[in-house]
Amino acid sequence: MRNHPFYCVKKRVLLAIAGSVWLIAGFNVARLGVLAYGSIDPIHFWYILLSIAVFLAFGCMFFMMTRKHTKRIRNYPEEYRPVWHFFDLKAYIIMIVMMGGGIWLRYSGLVPDVFIAIFYTGLGCVLGLAGVFFWITFFCYHKGEAKA
Repeated sequence: MRNHPFYCVKKRVLLAIAGSVWLIAGFNVARLGVLAYGSIDPIHFWYILLSIAVFLAFGCMFFMMTRKHTKRIRNYPEEYRPVWHFFDLKAYIIMIVMMGGGIWLRYSGLVPDVFIAIFYTGLGCVLGLAGVFFWITFFCYHKGEAKA
């Protein structure tokens, strides 16, 4: 018999939800970047290097974010938590601002396709990698362990 509400899941599942959210977001952002690369003629080698630089610049930040959220989830005292607790309020606000800003930037016409290609490809790959990190912690999760 369940002694928790239907909208609650095990802490471990929160890691899978976070991983799925970031993988989907990363795929979609990287897809937009790759599509933008398709509209650039010619594609210079340094554009690819700049995408890698964006990936590296944001990579450290998103790696620390995955560690922080993994630790927060593992340290919840209850085994079952509401499904939306895979992020805290600050993370939801950051995601909303990033998504809103990205959509606005693309449709505003303020930046050329080359910027969208470079930035979105690098950022999308990092977002996807954050999803992979969450999935790794999901598969490596041990109930009694509160480390990140």
